[in-house]
Amino acid sequence: AGMDPATNSKSNHCLDAAKACNLNDNCKRLRSGYISTCSKEISATEHCSRRKCHKALRQFFDRVPSEYTYRLLFCSCKDQACAERRRQTIVPSCSYEDKEKPNCLDLRNTCRTDHLCRSRLADFHTNCQASFQSLTSCPGDNYQACLGSYAGLIGFDMTPNYVDASTTSITISPWCSCKGSGNMEEECEKFLRDFTENPCLRNAIQAFGNGTDVNLAPKNPSPPITLPPKTEKSPALPDDINDSNTMYDTSVITTCTSVQEHGPKPNKSKEQSLCYSETQLTTDIMPDQKTFVDQKAGGSRHWAGRILPVVPILLLKLAL
Repeated sequence: AGMDPATNSKSNHCLDAAKACNLNDNCKRLRSGYISTCSKEISATEHCSRRKCHKALRQFFDRVPSEYTYRLLFCSCKDQACAERRRQTIVPSCSYEDKEKPNCLDLRNTCRTDHLCRSRLADFHTNCQASFQSLTSCPGDNYQACLGSYAGLIGFDMTPNYVDASTTSITISPWCSCKGSGNMEEECEKFLRDFTENPCLRNAIQAFGNGTDVNLAPKNPSPPITLPPKTEKSPALPDDINDSNTMYDTSVITTCTSVQEHGPKPNKSKEQSLCYSETQLTTDIMPDQKTFVDQKAGGSRHWAGRILPVVPILLLKLAL
């Protein structure tokens, strides 16, 4: 407040993020929508509709690209004014805070009764669980998956947020405590630490704000390519054969060749039966062709042998 906007913009990345959102029609419309809904007072005792506020927040984070929403949620801050703007991103007085803090396990049970909240919470535990086998403490060094799971929880009773406007440390928590947990206190504290003392989540937020997350995208190795065994093309196939029939014709020829070389097998496959059918078809086109031709040739010689001795007698009678 009171600072020159240009000067303030240089040191306030959260303000830059808000300006970038306002330059995008979709981001501006949905952001204005949830701010208006979450700030609308209903009565003297109820200053907003928490249910409508949550719905408007879910629409914003589900429908606006992460290049805008992440900048608003995870912008880096060097002063308290910036950090407070970041904390106020989700209008916490309506979407986050309440008169009293419920028990964290009760809040978890409430979330689990809603199938979407239950799914989002499971995603958070999967993608943001602290992993000591990675450089970043995130599973697979995947910052983006953790940030996406965090944003996915906003707009539910389990909505997380910054607990204060500190610039030296980032502490995230849902609006709950472990007071009154009884013999479940240890489990409650463990659940709460998944937010408040989560190195994966903290590193992911800091890396995004500092712009150091760009080189830590998960590198998924390409699956090994298994080449099929090389099959030589049969010279019997014409060059202009239809592509749709190539595989069919090749399989028939390969099977026929195998049968000819090694003899028929006791259990004939469909292709082998087809091979035999084609062979049979070839021989049935002109049955007994060779025998028919030979008989014709032999019969002609037989008649020629009987006619030749009669020719001189006919010539002698004509001369007389």
